[in-house]
Amino acid sequence: MKSTNQYLKPLSLKVNENLEIGGCDTVELVEKFGTPLYVVDEYTIRSICRDYKEAFKAYENVNMMYASKALCTMATSKLLASEGFGFDVVSAGEIYTVYKAGVDMSKVLFNGNNKSYDELSLAIELGVGRISADNFFELALLNEVAKAQNKTIDILLRITPGIECHTHKYIQTGHLDSKFGFDLTQVDEAVELIKNDYTNLKLHGLHAHIGSQIFETSIYGDEIEILVKEIARLGLNEINIGGGIGVKYTENDCPPSVYDVAEIIINRLNECIKKYNIEPPALFIEPGRSIISTAGVTLYTVGSSKQVPNGRKYVAVDGGMSDNIRPAMYGAEYTVQVANKPDVQNLQKVTIAGRFCESGDILIKDVELPELEEGDILCVYNTGAYNYSMASNYNRVPKPAMVLVNDSLSHVIVARETLDDLISHDRISQ
Repeated sequence: MKSTNQYLKPLSLKVNENLEIGGCDTVELVEKFGTPLYVVDEYTIRSICRDYKEAFKAYENVNMMYASKALCTMATSKLLASEGFGFDVVSAGEIYTVYKAGVDMSKVLFNGNNKSYDELSLAIELGVGRISADNFFELALLNEVAKAQNKTIDILLRITPGIECHTHKYIQTGHLDSKFGFDLTQVDEAVELIKNDYTNLKLHGLHAHIGSQIFETSIYGDEIEILVKEIARLGLNEINIGGGIGVKYTENDCPPSVYDVAEIIINRLNECIKKYNIEPPALFIEPGRSIISTAGVTLYTVGSSKQVPNGRKYVAVDGGMSDNIRPAMYGAEYTVQVANKPDVQNLQKVTIAGRFCESGDILIKDVELPELEEGDILCVYNTGAYNYSMASNYNRVPKPAMVLVNDSLSHVIVARETLDDLISHDRISQ
């Protein structure tokens, strides 16, 4: 069965005179809110959430945890909580955002490889349900913080399962040479420390990630085998398998269906339960990109252009690497359409350049589009994940606004930064 992450464009997209998302005309959105503009489709988010819940319903004790690093705002957090999702967070900022959104903090897990004393203190004070301990230093620090607050903290141990998926090396996390997690040879030592020395920590299970933008499916079965074997040996009852299911950025991408991945995970989990003779453990899964990416697009306004003699034609937009660093960082590819003339057929090959003072600020290379003019609106698809999360103020440019669209209504969920916002934390020494 096809799932929402296998679509290139938001599910509510319609082609009329202009592109329409969530019942909202994209050109009218630009007229109202300006560009660059992040647009997020509520219907698409709810659809993928329901795909996940339907796909995993055959396993009784499953917990969906949205990986907030993909996109973390109060509005999206509240929306995802309304679909029954918990949250995987990786910083004090993400903890505070979901807290202020009214999320049930007992359904939040704090993850990361170098959490500070203050971050751990905040997590405990706000009642985060689980903390995933990443290393020996953190175990000691976490126990110290818990003791200072006279509390016992529920934890998981994050491990590196030794599984290398075929994705970009920057987003592989499960292989042995990784900055994340305990090696399997270190697990027994960590468990002994928790039992004998770190008495303010209560260990429930193991946590692993194998990477991001994953198209393979069999590796999830391999991960289940490793985790269940370990918790059976240690007498634990929870496994967190992370997320990582891929999405469709271009027509050449073929990500797996959530339903197919769920079937592999559940079947292998049931096999391992019998094989290792244990009670069914609680299963946690942490999708991030696959929840939010397809729902998002970015709208830009076309500005200058340049024809290189006997070379490329560059067309510049009013955004670029500060609102989407992924092409420069990962060589990420995207699909683009002209929002204000979606049906025009007189195509020419162009390269879409950003406005920033870097030669590497190229959003999309060698794409065929209708002849572009100043003022045209470009719609770049599948930008819901990581674009806003990794946005910067490079060249002292304000960050874009973000709007949520649904049922022909649009709401600003992140206000556009102003020039005064940019200098609000500056100080001039006397």
